[in-house]
Amino acid sequence: MLVRANHTLWKLPVALLFVGLTAAAGCQTGTSALTAGDVDPGTGSAVNIDSLSSVISQNPQDANAYNVRGTAYGKAGKTKQALADFDAAIKLNPSFYQAYANRALVQRRLGRTDLALNDYNRAIQINPRYDTAYVGRGNIYRQKNQADLALGDFNQAIALDTADPRAYYNRALIFQARNQHQRAIDDFSKAITMSPKNAEPFDGRGLSYLALGDYKAALENFNEAVKIDRSSYAAWTNQGLALEKLGDQERAFAAFAKAANLNPSYGPAKAGMKRTSPGSKPRTT
Repeated sequence: MLVRANHTLWKLPVALLFVGLTAAAGCQTGTSALTAGDVDPGTGSAVNIDSLSSVISQNPQDANAYNVRGTAYGKAGKTKQALADFDAAIKLNPSFYQAYANRALVQRRLGRTDLALNDYNRAIQINPRYDTAYVGRGNIYRQKNQADLALGDFNQAIALDTADPRAYYNRALIFQARNQHQRAIDDFSKAITMSPKNAEPFDGRGLSYLALGDYKAALENFNEAVKIDRSSYAAWTNQGLALEKLGDQERAFAAFAKAANLNPSYGPAKAGMKRTSPGSKPRTT
């Protein structure tokens, strides 16, 4: 049995978003954007937000300033304040497609999926080449089990030459769910090339290698996943599965035990420990 991780959007490195904001007063070309799961206490610090508030007090009609501060609030996990700032940015500039996409992500965090979808639709309507909105909308479709619509959005983002590895990662998840494992591996590999310090694409690629029976390649990927994120009990469990398939009962047991230690209620890890415990009969593959 393949053990799938909780495939959400991983945290990407946070760029410095606020250099030159005062000089950009009145400009609406800023690219400040939230990333799903992206919470950064530094960017959302009280000191940083205070400095952004000063800019807004000096330029109360600057939609971009509200968008940037909303991004900072979002990265601090302050969704209510973020939402208010994105509302203000859109009120000042109804064509501010980046603010619509940012507000959509906050709506998603608040569980308001339909409102998020409406905002992504509006962002795409204003700018049909805005890849970030296609990635965000695609994730909503994927989570709603509307895989064809999701695939269409990820394809569109990739066709627009997106620099966002999540487009490839989430398209890979769709291919994987459809047992199109070589296509999934190709997309996981692209995501890894673009963002090599995230564990999830390694874990995902390992699962597809495992499904194809390439247990050595699977193990290499799970090894990398747990090296990057040692708290991932799913990746430790998957490492145990690969080791078990390779006949290494002792190391498989250790991997399952590590996973169970991280999450004592995780059934696949406990089942793996039982199968590979010292003295147990090795499973035939």
